[in-house]
Amino acid sequence: MCVNVGDVMTRKVISVREDACFKQIAAMFVAHTVGAVPVLNAEGRVTGVVSESDLLREEPEDPPGTTAWNGDRRAGRCDLARRLMSSPAITVRETAPLTDACRLMRDHHVKRLPVVDRLGRLVGIVSRRDLLKPFVRPDRDIEREIRRNVLTRSLWMDTSRVRVSVRNGVVTLSGTMTLRGDTRTALTMMLRVDGVVGVIDELLWDRDNVPVGQGS
Repeated sequence: MCVNVGDVMTRKVISVREDACFKQIAAMFVAHTVGAVPVLNAEGRVTGVVSESDLLREEPEDPPGTTAWNGDRRAGRCDLARRLMSSPAITVRETAPLTDACRLMRDHHVKRLPVVDRLGRLVGIVSRRDLLKPFVRPDRDIEREIRRNVLTRSLWMDTSRVRVSVRNGVVTLSGTMTLRGDTRTALTMMLRVDGVVGVIDELLWDRDNVPVGQGS
């Protein structure tokens, strides 16, 4: 089982069009308790993201012939989303692995990403919290997948003497395999299973086929 962004994202997304005005966007932030929203063009493609900080740093121009309204410059705010937004938007494909989303969030210092299809149309949003979902997967489900999909179907080797247990996402492999090199392959594949946070190696082998100097 390989979890992609589309498997953990939120599909119901609050968004605005490029011609949404400052007041509409601010009201949406308050009503839906969000701090940022994707901005869409007429075709539903993501062209940018507008956040609370984008609104708060905006310095509007005074209406012609005036200096301020009632001493408050905010009364003149009338900019549209297409000018307020940060662009281009940092997005991720719904078919991308979670590691891609993690890397984008880290590299661009953002907490959430708009999720798009192959045409760039908005289909969801993924947050840092969403990326943690696979790691709260029940131990029983992880163990079942390892036994059924990894040990039985994926490994082209004898695993009949291998025992597996999972506790708090940590997999313990014990028992015996034919070749030492096979144990390395098994350990690598365990780490690719969603929900696994670590692997304890207690495997033995009948024959050491690892070249001298590569045994560590």
